[in-house]
Amino acid sequence: MSTVLIIVIVVVVVVLVGALVAGMMRRRGAERRQQRELERRREAAATEHRQAAEARTGRAEEAEHRARVANALAERERAEARLHEETAQAHERGLADDELMRDDGEAGRRGEAVREDPAAVREDPAVERDEVAADTGRENSDR
Repeated sequence: MSTVLIIVIVVVVVVLVGALVAGMMRRRGAERRQQRELERRREAAATEHRQAAEARTGRAEEAEHRARVANALAERERAEARLHEETAQAHERGLADDELMRDDGEAGRRGEAVREDPAAVREDPAVERDEVAADTGRENSDR
């Protein structure tokens, strides 16, 4: 019986070792599955965050473009305001009278009525002086 007992003990030990090895292999397989699942989730999370970053970058670039356009429009408005201010100062100093006179001439050619009385305009010495200067300029250009 001692041989049978030894054989039974060996078979039990082999079965136990086989069960331990099988358990370890299952555990290792489960760990591998967990690692693969964890890697898949990492990739999915990284992809999701990259897509969100790309979308936000695109929106930021669009906002920057709109800001540049708005800034350019604001600069243009400021430049036009400076132009109007300079023109106003030129009118105040009497440096743009020729422009006013040209505007009056264009209004007359278009058939628009001049609101001022021509006799009253003649009484104004500044207007008369400008007309004389204009006539003198025409005479000089004829020569």
